[in-house]
Formats: sequence, C-alpha cells, structure tokens
Amino acid sequence: MGGFGRIVIAVRRTRLQELLDRFVTAGQARFYLEHMGARFDEYERAHARYRESLAALLATLPASPRHVVVERALLPTFTFDERDLLITLGNNGLVVNAAKYLDGQPILGINADPEAEESVVASFDLDGALERIPGLLRGEWAAGDVTLAEAVLNDGQSLIAFNDLFIGQSSHASARYRIEFDGACEDQSSSGIIISTGAGSTGWMRSVFVGAHGVVGNGHATGRGASGLPGPRVEWSADELIFAVREPWPSRATGTSVVAGRIPQGSSLRVVSRMPKDGVVFSDGVPEDALAFNSGAVAEVRQSRKKARLVAR
Repeated sequence: MGGFGRIVIAVRRTRLQELLDRFVTAGQARFYLEHMGARFDEYERAHARYRESLAALLATLPASPRHVVVERALLPTFTFDERDLLITLGNNGLVVNAAKYLDGQPILGINADPEAEESVVASFDLDGALERIPGLLRGEWAAGDVTLAEAVLNDGQSLIAFNDLFIGQSSHASARYRIEFDGACEDQSSSGIIISTGAGSTGWMRSVFVGAHGVVGNGHATGRGASGLPGPRVEWSADELIFAVREPWPSRATGTSVVAGRIPQGSSLRVVSRMPKDGVVFSDGVPEDALAFNSGAVAEVRQSRKKARLVAR
C-alpha cells in the first residue's frame, strides 16, 4: 500500500466547539452571539460541514493501512512513525503546525473551507483529496520539500519554524540583545528579530520590507501594485533563511549595522539575550508555545536538517 504503515488524520476544533469550551452550553453561546449581533446558525452550519467532511474522508480510507485521528492540540506529544502518511483536515495553519513535528513524512493538506481561506499549503479541496488518496496509497505521488528553520538554545531547548521565528519581547517593550552574524556583532535595542524561511518570505517578513520601503518613500504609494511590492522572495526549498531586525534603535550603547541578511546552509545567526524578563522565542505566530529567552540565554538560528514534504497536486 505505497509503503505507508499508518495514516494519521490531524483535525482541528471548529469555532462552535471553541465557543462551547467558553460558554458550556449551546444556549448560552447562542444568547451571547445574538446579543452581539452575530448569527449562531453560521457556526452550526460550519461545524456540520466540517464533521461531514471528516466522515467522507474516513469513509474513503481503506481498512489497511490503519488510521488514527489526532486533534491539533495533541500533535506536540504525538509520536509519529517513519512510515506515516499525514492528512490534515483544516486550514493552512494546521499544515504549518503539524509539519514541525514530522521528519520527512509526507503531508496531504486539505482545505476544509476553501470559500473562506485561500489554499496555500493546504492545497487540496476535499473532492480533490478524495480523488488523490487511492493513487497516493498505491505509491503514485510526488512531494515538494519545504525548508524549515530551527532555533537552538544553550540550555538544549529547540524550536522548529515552517514560516518564521521571532526573537524579542513578549510585550511591546524594546528587546535588548547582542546579535552576531557573518563576522559582525553588536548590541541592539529593537522590536525584535524575524527569521524567515522561503515559505514565510511572502508573509510577515515581506510586511517588514514593505513597511521600510514606505517609510523611506515618505509614505507615498509607489503605484506598483501588490505583485510589485518590495521584499525578498525565496523558493520554499531554497537552502537559506532570511532575517530582519524590526525598528532597530541607534544610541551610544546600541547599533544598527546588522539589520538584515541571508543565512545560507551551514551558517547561523547567534543572538544573546540582554533581557532580564519577558524575552521569548516563538515560531509561526504562536506565542503560546514560546521558549523563554531571558538574560544568559543564547539562540543559534539555522536551517533545520528536517524538511517538510507536501504532497503535490
């Protein structure tokens, strides 16, 4: 069966389930939403569509190889096997989150609501995925590799990123640190550092470049349109990362000479924390999973040896 020993289906909680976590009963949730001018039945319909999609997916899968359903919240503690096939049913964020816990196993990403979210890494709609699965299980598939980033701290902790890593303060206070890159080093005070993969180069990282371009241009529109906006564009499989310092502050004690660069394979960006408290490192816009990065902590950021493998359409 294509060499797969198990199929893992990663699922997410629906908005209705999250509402019920907060309000306990459907009646209380309905009262709150309708009191705020929202429609509760939209949540009910979205929940029903998601459950129907999951049922259709499970009905398509053969008895062998065996399969297991795992909620997103359990992915960090779930043990993946070498011969697993991962199918995500949700959105782009679910693919990004799940990929960090794999080591080369292929991912078939299904966009459960293509009318609401553009398909990027969750590139299949449900019908397309159901048509693709039989051939996939026969071994008829190809995958595109995605370069991942990794931050390793001097206490042994590490964090993988599909799109980007952030190093800085958990609040809006200035981050203080020493940055070392390509033979240069200096103390800095800034709004933090973003380190991006190719997959993330058109996301948060691009917004940093666009904002800087707008400031330099006195805020006037360039007239170039969205596709012509400045910013790095890196192939998802490229063996390099990009970093940029957000709003570096020049002073007698802090410099602004090391503010952006490309980190090739085999090289790293080294950051030494100068923050007594509230320093963090988090990945892919999820501060809930942050590593503490306070005084004494050192982060080495480099390309991960792991690659995310996305099943091609």
